[in-house]
Formats: sequence, structure tokens, C-alpha cells
Amino acid sequence: MNIHEYQAKDLLRAYGAPVASGRVAETADEAAKLARELSGQTFGVKAQIHAGGRGKGGGIKLVKTLQELHAEAGRMLGKPLITPQTGPKGRLVRRVYVVEDTTIARELYLSLLVDRGSGRVAFVASTEGGVDIEAVAANTPEKIFTLTVDPASGISDFHGRAIASALKLDGALAKQCGALIKALYRLFVEKDASLIEINPLVITKEDNLLCLDAKIGFDDNALFRHKDIAGLRDIHEEDPAEVEAADLGLSYVKLDGTIGCMVNGAGLAMATMDIIKLYGGEPANFLDVGGGASKERVTEAFKIILSDPHVKAVLVNIFGGIMRCDTIAEGVIAAAREIQIKVPLVVRLEGTNVERGKALLRDSGLAIIPADDLDDAAKKAVAAVSAAG
Repeated sequence: MNIHEYQAKDLLRAYGAPVASGRVAETADEAAKLARELSGQTFGVKAQIHAGGRGKGGGIKLVKTLQELHAEAGRMLGKPLITPQTGPKGRLVRRVYVVEDTTIARELYLSLLVDRGSGRVAFVASTEGGVDIEAVAANTPEKIFTLTVDPASGISDFHGRAIASALKLDGALAKQCGALIKALYRLFVEKDASLIEINPLVITKEDNLLCLDAKIGFDDNALFRHKDIAGLRDIHEEDPAEVEAADLGLSYVKLDGTIGCMVNGAGLAMATMDIIKLYGGEPANFLDVGGGASKERVTEAFKIILSDPHVKAVLVNIFGGIMRCDTIAEGVIAAAREIQIKVPLVVRLEGTNVERGKALLRDSGLAIIPADDLDDAAKKAVAAVSAAG
């Protein structure tokens, strides 16, 4: 689960990390009114959406007067903001964050994430802040510093010193860095975060560290332990189909392709998407119905897949273990009859009660394309999309 910048800043502040004062507003009048509570003569107006690259899309503006602030807030609010991460439709701006302007001497990069290789929390730091870290990693990887934390011993002064050195900080700034590292690690662990990204982490002209921007994501599976974090969820920032799927107990992620996928098991779903791409197709979604899905859940899964107008074919790939193939077949048939599937439907079944499942599909009278194995299924799905134009 992701949260907005202003929510991330509130959490950082609660853990003792340095952030500038700011106020969140839902109207231009409210933004101008709240700005009067802040010190300074210039302000930053920042659109609040769950996507990066806001500055490139015109979603971050520096203003010198309350009149300019009112105008910029009015320009952003209620309108879609298009950034490199939103897609062409953009995201509707419902809130703006008004912050005190900061005088910047240097911009740095700092993040925490879970290193899957070591199973530890990792710090990633770079002197190249304020730009896409992916570009830095690709073009100048020597400017990326990574340090993992042993969970047995936890965070220590050593980690702060090592990161301060990598960021070329010394003296008072190095001490501030050490305190920040401990605060971020404590927040990450205590709140079950999956990502904390500070970009940029700036050095002000007064020689202080300041978290100028912040993104924080959390492990969805741990939200039951953190009702305060779960309460920060903004469903307006999530795909409606993904929200509906989650309510039904389905794991669904919308993608940009044309072949809808319904699979049982995350690993099998990933393999299915990979082989679709191998044969020149593009998956339209990740959808895992789980190991014990009912006929009703399969029907709802079909409805979600077909709610995407870009889907030109559906590939069902089921390996029956706990999930029986005849149950899947019954769900496929029920869905096809109820919602009148008008795109090619390729079905590959294997495992428990597979012959019974295949017989149900064969005798259904529906235009279902059977597949012998995953390779055959992917070829047939890609060919069906090509034939449909």
C-alpha cells in the first residue's frame, strides 16, 4: 500500500526525521488560507497523487505570493496530472500540499527497501539526488552505495557513519545523517514498510539535512497489525478493478496488454505472463484466483478481466492441486454463459479431476479453445489476438 507525500511527511516527523512544515488542502481557497500559517515568503505547491515525476508533469510549482499560490492550486485541483508514471490518462488531483520553500545547497538520494537476495533491510544512497535513480544506476553505477542491516544486531552508529561517508557528509551533517538513518530504520521496521524513498534529501544553505520529498510503501500482508497505517489508504489512487478484486479475495494487477490471464498460483501466473511475451503477446493482467477458489469466485474473476476494454483474448491456465479442474471448468462455463464472453477463450487444465474438467468444457457447447499445455495455450492466445486484429 502506498500513501501520499503529506502522509509520509507526517510519519517521518513523528519519528524525528527533519521535514519542512506543510499543510494539505482540497481547495485553492483553503490552500491560500493555510499558507498563512507557514513562515517564509515563498511556498511550494505540490499535487498529491501516487506517482513520481510530478515536477515533470507540472505538479510541483514554486510561488512567491499567495495570489500565485491560489492560482497554481486552482490549476492543479480537480484535474488529471500526467507524469511518466501515470500513463496517458493521468491521475486526478484531489489535494495539494503547501510547503515552506527551502534554500538548497546540495541534493542527495536515500532509500530503504527489502533486499530479496540477503533477506535484509538495505539502505541505498547516492550523491546524485533529485534525478531518476534508475538512470544513475544504469549510467553511473559507481555512484550508488548499498548497505544492508543484519536483523540480529540491528541498526548501529556504524551504518550512519558509512552512509554519511558515501554521501560525502562530515562534521555536524554526518551526525544529522546518523540520527536520520536510525529514525528511518525504526520507522521501516516498526511499521512493516516495503519502501522509504527520500529524493531529494537536501542540504540546506544553513547546513541542515531536510527530507524534501518522501515516498513510503507498506507490506499489504502486515496491515492487520497497523490500523493507523491502513487508515491512510486512498482508494481513489487505486485501480477500481484491483479494489474490487481485493474485496473478493483475488490477487489482481492491471497491466497494459491484450491477453487476460486467469491462473491459480503466483508463480504459475508469472510463468504464464512470461510465455505470452515470449510468443509476442502482452498480458493484460496478473490474476491469481488462489488454491481454493469457488465457482462463484471464478465467475467474478472473469468479470474483472473482461471489464478491461483492451482485453482481446483470455487465457485460463490452471494446475489442479487443491483447486480442482472440474471446479474451474464449472466457473468458466458459468461465467461464459452469464456475461456472454465475446473474445477468444483459451483454456489449459492439468491436475486433479482434469478429465472431468475437460469433458465439462467439451460438452458445454461454448466456443472454448482447448490447449494441451502452457506452451500450446500461449501460442493459441497470441494467435487469437492476431486474428482479431
